[in-house]
This record gives sequence, C-alpha cells and structure tokens, in this order.
Amino acid sequence: MSITNTIGRRKTSIARIYLKLGKGEITVNQKPLVEYFPSEILRIIIAQPLETLSENGKYDINVNVKGGGTTGQAEAIRLAISRALVENNSEVKPALKKEGFLTRDPRMVERKKPGRKKARRRFQFSKR
Repeated sequence: MSITNTIGRRKTSIARIYLKLGKGEITVNQKPLVEYFPSEILRIIIAQPLETLSENGKYDINVNVKGGGTTGQAEAIRLAISRALVENNSEVKPALKKEGFLTRDPRMVERKKPGRKKARRRFQFSKR
C-alpha cells in the first residue's frame, strides 16, 4: 500500500491528510497530535473512524490543516481519515457511513447583514 491522500472540510477548515501503514503516529502541521490538540475530546473525535474499525495504531497519518477553529479542524480531519480508509478498503464504507463519518457537515456561519446587530438579530425597537 502506498500513501493515500484525501481532503476533509468542516465549517471553514480544510484538512489534507496523507495515510500510510505504520505505527499509529498522527502529526498535525508538523506537531504531534497531543501537542496540537491538547483537548482530549478533540483527539477522540479525530480517532473515531479508526476506533470504529478497530484499526488504531495501524496507520501513520500526516495532516495539514488550516482555517477555522479547533473543533472544525478536528471534524475536518475525521472526515478526511474516513475517506482515506474507504479509499484503501471499500468494505469498511457501510460501517463508517452508519456512524455518519462520511457525511460532509454543510453548516456554516451565516453572514452578518447590514442594518442588523448580528446575522438575524435586530436592534432593539423603541416606540418613544
């Protein structure tokens, strides 16, 4: 198996991953996963596809991620890992699809409109 390259997106985050057989090391922007994502919850989100297939520790994953915040980046990485696993072995697709890891979450922040306080919030009305 050679290196598999896939992309994942969430909110304004874009994650490109390079997956290959290895010892289970995950690096994000040339930093170890624990250093880049100090939050345990975000590391669990990233490892979910590997945990679902019980293939934790089989692959080395190199991630380049940019844009958005930490949650969006973690979910973009999760989508990219899921896509790479399906590209390597198409038999795992139903298990990942059932968990919802192959669905691109389309929700984005709504833009602020002119004459409004936020996207939909109006300024307080005063009758007098």
